[in-house]
Amino acid sequence: MVRVRFAPSPTGHLHIGGARTALFNWLYAKNNNGKFILRIEDTDRTRSTEEYIDSIIEGMKWLNLDWDEGPYRQTDRFNIYREYTEKLLNEGKAYYCYCSPEELDQRRKEAMTQGKPQKYNGLCRNSKQPLSGRKPAVRFKMPYEGETAVSDLIKGSIVFENTQLDDLIIMRSDGTPTYNFTVVVDDVDMRITHVIRGDDHLNNTPKQIHIYNALGYKVPIFAHLPMILGSDKTRLSKRHGATSVIAYKEMGYLPEALVNYLVRLGWSYGNQEVFTRDELIQHFSFDNVGKSAAVFNPEKLLWLNSQYIIKSEPQNLVELVMPFLKKENIIKEGQTIDKEWLSKAIITLQERSKTITELADSLRYYISEDIEYDLKAKEKYLNKKNLDNLIESKEALKTLDNFTAPEIEKVFMSIVEKQGIKLGNIAQPVRVAITGRTESPGIFEVLQIAGKEKTLRRLEKAIEIINKS
Repeated sequence: MVRVRFAPSPTGHLHIGGARTALFNWLYAKNNNGKFILRIEDTDRTRSTEEYIDSIIEGMKWLNLDWDEGPYRQTDRFNIYREYTEKLLNEGKAYYCYCSPEELDQRRKEAMTQGKPQKYNGLCRNSKQPLSGRKPAVRFKMPYEGETAVSDLIKGSIVFENTQLDDLIIMRSDGTPTYNFTVVVDDVDMRITHVIRGDDHLNNTPKQIHIYNALGYKVPIFAHLPMILGSDKTRLSKRHGATSVIAYKEMGYLPEALVNYLVRLGWSYGNQEVFTRDELIQHFSFDNVGKSAAVFNPEKLLWLNSQYIIKSEPQNLVELVMPFLKKENIIKEGQTIDKEWLSKAIITLQERSKTITELADSLRYYISEDIEYDLKAKEKYLNKKNLDNLIESKEALKTLDNFTAPEIEKVFMSIVEKQGIKLGNIAQPVRVAITGRTESPGIFEVLQIAGKEKTLRRLEKAIEIINKS
């Protein structure tokens, strides 16, 4: 059975690169009816925090990347790492190293001066005599000759010279295990069959292969994903518009849109751009993962998000937008909103909203008792020139018993015909009076959804503003 893992270090929030790695692991497991394991690599106690662990898990849940096992935490597994260390020591595949940090640093400097590789010189490798007064670290015995070949699902065949490998420390003198060792032990213990990760880990692979072999475990199949770059082809960072997964949630992106965008960062299936989750699971394979770095494009993500909003059921958008309406105090505490009415309001705004935050802001003039006027719109349309048309509109709308878009349109067209003016001469001042803006959905639909009482009240306020100016 295919068994893959996503193993983030909780030294920060879940960002775009990590989320894509998690997604590719999840898709590969689902495509192969395998298992997806979540593992938290929190051995860096100085930088790992509970806040980041919670944030990573929240991000995974929001993206709907459900895991079959875990989350396992490395800090709960120290006894397992010690058992495996003892196994390697007993089999002569690891050894105690009594060299102090100062001695190691001095040798590195000497090697640098002499133009030699800055690696451990093997001083303690064959020593049988403990050095009293010093607590030793444990080093793994790397081969000094030959080559290590990696057959990568994305990058193909890669060969490393073993002369470049170092007898790396697997257990520090304080009893804490090191990254390259814990990764392999966890993979062995969790029976991982495929290691899918960023290619910034590629240089660790030959070291880890020898530890897999030493532990008697079949080496997993590797797939190293190319990096994600910014538009300037440098490593992706916040200045390129990339941020944490949870930040995208807070900015009003849909998880389906972010998943769709992430999978297209380096993977393709013909010319198709928009995928359902079932389609992604069905079509995903490493045959279609590119070998070159992907470029993050925030504008493309925003466009994709708008497409998902357009295609969403209004009833679903009601549930998504409610927290934003409350957070922005558009819905006041204790205020109740009819969800069926809100759904109708959303229908008028779906094609105009790129994010849920934009949708919430646009709903403001439907929901709020009072509106804020755009200053330029107010100056241009709420003036003496438009006063008579606003008054006539208010009086005509007041007589309507059936306050629907078709009936409202008849009122407007009657005034247009009577005054011999263009529809815009009356529609725009009314639009600004009702919404505070010069752009909105169709004015007749807007008035219907705003309702007769609110429409008349806002027209009266606009008339008062003009009379006072």
